[in-house]
Amino acid sequence: MKLLFASTGCAEAAKRRRPGSSESAVLYVLFLAGGQHAHVQPFSDEDASIETLSHCSSFSDTTSVPEEGGEVNEDTAQEDFQYKLKGFIDSTVDKSAKTRQGALDGLKTAMANRILYEFISERRMTISDSIERCLKKGKGEEQRAAASLACLLCIQLGSGIESEEVLKTLKPVFKNILADGSASVQARQAVATSLGLCTLVAEDDILDVFATMECFESLFSRSYAKGDGTFLSVNPQTSQLHTNALLSWALLLTICSGSQLQEVLRKHMPKLPGLLESEDVNMRIAAGETIALLFELARDMDIDNYNDLCDKLSALATDCNKHRAKNDKRKQRSVFRDVLKAVEEGDFQVETIRFGTERMTIDSWVRKRTYDTFREFVGSGMNYHLQANEFIRDVFELGPPILVDSATMKAMKISRFERHLHNSAAFKARTKARSKFRDKRVDVGEF
Repeated sequence: MKLLFASTGCAEAAKRRRPGSSESAVLYVLFLAGGQHAHVQPFSDEDASIETLSHCSSFSDTTSVPEEGGEVNEDTAQEDFQYKLKGFIDSTVDKSAKTRQGALDGLKTAMANRILYEFISERRMTISDSIERCLKKGKGEEQRAAASLACLLCIQLGSGIESEEVLKTLKPVFKNILADGSASVQARQAVATSLGLCTLVAEDDILDVFATMECFESLFSRSYAKGDGTFLSVNPQTSQLHTNALLSWALLLTICSGSQLQEVLRKHMPKLPGLLESEDVNMRIAAGETIALLFELARDMDIDNYNDLCDKLSALATDCNKHRAKNDKRKQRSVFRDVLKAVEEGDFQVETIRFGTERMTIDSWVRKRTYDTFREFVGSGMNYHLQANEFIRDVFELGPPILVDSATMKAMKISRFERHLHNSAAFKARTKARSKFRDKRVDVGEF
């Protein structure tokens, strides 16, 4: 087998050590860039209980203080914010499961929407111990919240000794939950995703990375076709667990060595196309994207039944089966058009992500898999982390954070009329581009 391995720059950057933190210096400039220096209140002062506070919708909203109330001192606002975060940390050991879960959710929301490196670094062992306790003693939703919080903790700490210690503490617990068939399937789904990202961020030994990948393989390989060509019947929840394990496995593929990738291709490439026949649309899409990623990482690989694979991908790109939901077919066709181009032509549909005054290009399957995984945890705070989080900027090779004052931001804004013209032109261009790939006869056949 002849292999030519592609560059995985953005994934390899994740393995570099985290540079010295300057988030605290950048926090308020970036966080308040959209308004006067005044004066975010991450929580409403009227909220009295921690359970109520934990359901705050967003920490990143920059709400101005009413004029009659005067300006709030920044130090006071920061102290109030940290006081409430300390309350969440304390509540993670509460006797009430509802209170513990509310505290975990509150910490998740804070970490997803703010840069809290200095605050978290001083308390990382306390937070890590709380996560471990909730994973071991909690049930269902509490375990899922704890697993997600572990990922956000690693994202805040970046790639270095601190996050390595967190992973060293939590990895055995994660693997025990994944291997425990009697554990909550929701918890196992969350752990399958969290372990993948935590390993990408914090694992410093590539052999340990490969061992974690084998743990994921033991899950999603159960969805492979059996020797007689039939598939094991699984319920939707279990199928989602296998899908999450496959996506985490694909994420770690991006940092594998050449010899490890060659072994992966030999072992899994003959079986992966079988997952394209799964009844679960999410599994079909995950399998298609993983195949495209493998073709990108090893561009000149020779595989058996290449033509059969292309026929399967083409059929999924134009699927009009009546028994499948219309939304599932639409999402599936969109993805598999790109997958088919990747397999046949080595092409990728480039995306542009705009955040603040900057733009980032998603121009490979490696970069897409990495971006999608981070966005799954950070959610609506992704653009903020792209601006201010040094670790994530390092992963995507964006350089140090760029500080822009409010006057410059205001000067760079375009008028509503100019924005309307730009959007209209973009809409027309997008319509023309999509029409080249759209089979109108298939669309008519759906109704």
